[in-house]
Amino acid sequence: MKNINVALVRLLQFVVFVLFTFMVLIYFGAMVLLPLDAAVLLIKLMTLFGLNGVIAAFIAIPIVAYLGLRVYRIPGLVKMVIDTGVELVNTGKAKIDAFNALAESEKV
Repeated sequence: MKNINVALVRLLQFVVFVLFTFMVLIYFGAMVLLPLDAAVLLIKLMTLFGLNGVIAAFIAIPIVAYLGLRVYRIPGLVKMVIDTGVELVNTGKAKIDAFNALAESEKV
């Protein structure tokens, strides 16, 4: 019976590991894709008003770069966003390590 309990604890540990890995990938992926999405939306908006896609891209990409620079220059904002992701990683590691203690208590 103890082997089944240990196997269940390890299974749940794996599920929590996959869950936190997914959340971290989504978090940092969203931070990378936000400027790209803003550029695409600006290009679509400009083509709606009759600009060619290439010309709209030449206009939209510097606009998004300028907005990214403005966000980067806000004191503490980038550090806070990165720290939030790192805290998510640390929380996941702590929860996964808590399962090790449960598995060890079930083996004894």
